[in-house]
Amino acid sequence: MITPPTWNRRRFLTHSAAVAGVTLGFPGLLSRGALAAPDPATPNHRIRTGHIGVGGMGSYHLRLLKDQCVAICDVDQRRLAKAGQVVGPKARLYRDFRELLAQPEVDAVIIATPDHWHAVMTIMACEAGKDVYCEKPACCTIAEGRAMVNAAKRYERIIQIGSQGRSQSAAYFACAYLRNGMIGQVSRVNCWHYANPVGGFKPYTEPPPELDYDRWLGPLRWKPYNVDGTLGSFRWFIEDGGGQIRDRGAHVMSVVLYLMNADHTGPVRIEASGAPPEKGIYECPPDMEVKYTFTNPDWELHWSQPGETPAEAADLGNNKYGAKYWGDKGTLVVSGGDGGTDTELKAKRFHAPPGGPKIYRSVEHHQDFFNCVRTREWPIMNIEAAHRVASLCILGNLAWRLGRPLRWDPVAEKFLDDDQANLFLNRPGRHAWHI
Repeated sequence: MITPPTWNRRRFLTHSAAVAGVTLGFPGLLSRGALAAPDPATPNHRIRTGHIGVGGMGSYHLRLLKDQCVAICDVDQRRLAKAGQVVGPKARLYRDFRELLAQPEVDAVIIATPDHWHAVMTIMACEAGKDVYCEKPACCTIAEGRAMVNAAKRYERIIQIGSQGRSQSAAYFACAYLRNGMIGQVSRVNCWHYANPVGGFKPYTEPPPELDYDRWLGPLRWKPYNVDGTLGSFRWFIEDGGGQIRDRGAHVMSVVLYLMNADHTGPVRIEASGAPPEKGIYECPPDMEVKYTFTNPDWELHWSQPGETPAEAADLGNNKYGAKYWGDKGTLVVSGGDGGTDTELKAKRFHAPPGGPKIYRSVEHHQDFFNCVRTREWPIMNIEAAHRVASLCILGNLAWRLGRPLRWDPVAEKFLDDDQANLFLNRPGRHAWHI
């Protein structure tokens, strides 16, 4: 780890203690004035953004928000230079995200790094007085997610996680349809998704000169560089990306919890099955089945990978994945779960009666975030909801890794009578990158 020259030892240790304090309960270390939000009257383009990670979705966010971007950070020098050309000279360029967080002109940060950096960067951004838009999944462990929630509350920060399916109109229509009882009491939700890839056959090499590989690894335990284990391919390793269930599952199951009004809770039992890959260095099971049991109300959530695409999804957009809801009066299919979310015509044509359930509606995911930066209300994919969604992905993988059913307390967020499973609630972070 390289500490920037502007961060002396005393300041760095104080900052690290603040990050730890989010979990351990230490008092906040910044004054209230340091956490002031942008002027509520300020228009969107004046909410100045700093972008951390500008490959993949990060490049999309940068192009969308380039007019308000004032700072960019990436550990890949080529990506950083290319991003700088997109925005122009008004954006400062950094290789170390801590230097970006130290800039007072940055009001909010857009984090689009690999998953293993999400928690540490989000917590440090909150401590630095920045609001956060972070890509999904929110976290890699249960402890990380809860620490992110604590940080948002302690430092009064707005966090939006990039599971944008909730901001799609089809998700709202489906939510109104279900919550108004149009299919009755829902007892089962079946998610379908295609399999994890099998691969990773390239040799181990030295990292390319433009990539600061040590900073790319960050909190992850050290491992030799392989082009099939970094950039987009990190997703096919259990600790790094967790496979389809933690990648796309963070979209599909986000919509499920939104429709089921279950952002505040979790399952009480998790069962999983699937054979590991027989070749290559990828770790995630190609095929995977996970069953989550919820109580009060009682219902089941099934993740099937690959699963059977319902006939009702044939004419829906983005139907390579999605979920079917089974109630005692009927069914409903919602395809996708991210930017291409769609649902059946009967839900789109439904008009909720007066006095029905109030449902939070977002018209666009980034817009919802910036609106909430101004109003200080929590957005549609707030960090508590995102933590609960990420928990489903994490718990499913953990049940598969341990090879046995797990009993879960969604209030205490601990496994019941299973000391071994509880060891996986958190993991040590390399260098100072831990919570």
